[in-house]
Amino acid sequence: MTNNNQSIINIIANNNPESQKIHKLLTNKLEKKGFIIPKKYNNNAELNICIGGDGAFLRAVHRYNFTSIPFIGVNTGHLGFFQEVLPENIDIFIEKYIHKDFVVEKIFLVKAKIYTKNESFELYGINEIVVKGTKSKVVHLEIFIDGNHLEKFCGDGVIISTPVGSTAYNFSSGGSIIYPSLKTLQLTPLSPISSRAYRSLLNSAVIPGDLIITIKPEYRYENSILIVVDGVEYKYDDITKINFIIPEKTISRLNLDRNMYWNNLKSKFL
Repeated sequence: MTNNNQSIINIIANNNPESQKIHKLLTNKLEKKGFIIPKKYNNNAELNICIGGDGAFLRAVHRYNFTSIPFIGVNTGHLGFFQEVLPENIDIFIEKYIHKDFVVEKIFLVKAKIYTKNESFELYGINEIVVKGTKSKVVHLEIFIDGNHLEKFCGDGVIISTPVGSTAYNFSSGGSIIYPSLKTLQLTPLSPISSRAYRSLLNSAVIPGDLIITIKPEYRYENSILIVVDGVEYKYDDITKINFIIPEKTISRLNLDRNMYWNNLKSKFL
């Protein structure tokens, strides 16, 4: 079957030799089916194919500003939770795509609004946003859920993860795995310390998606806070509070197999 509409597909690959090899192979196969593969990223494309590992997928989504164009990944990395297609299954993927044998899933994000003494900033994460101390310092944080004080935290920091990010840093830090379609955030402590002065939760808490998580650093730590979004560090001075929500903005991903999530969990972790 040939695509007669000359549909555009972006192929985004990292510089790994295997990824570049797959890029060339996939380009040739798609062009033979009638698709246009632009040399540079095209905002009018109907699909983004990301070749690499999970890191390549995350970088691509951030680089193209959380575009509404759906993504699918070809895995040439290690874990490959976002990268559904194996290189040996490219022909199967192309046939499924042409025959529309897939579903489009929405991926919930996490948004942080950072308030300083003079201005505010917004950051979006796919997997997680982490609040921790600079130079591995212990941080002291007041944490609120929808305006209700939850804890006076002391430790290395906290992770605010999305459902798709629950299998990433969150899981490595003892957090729970959350199915991607559930609209929740997860608050996971990093090396929490409990004492008479600080009462920190020792385990993660799953927060409904319509509630606001607020973190306020103690005044003496307002310039010692590091914010890490999907592995990228941000530093702001004079932070007074940070609000975390699930934004209206989402990204889309093609799913070729509804059982892939559970198969991934078993193959990657068990």
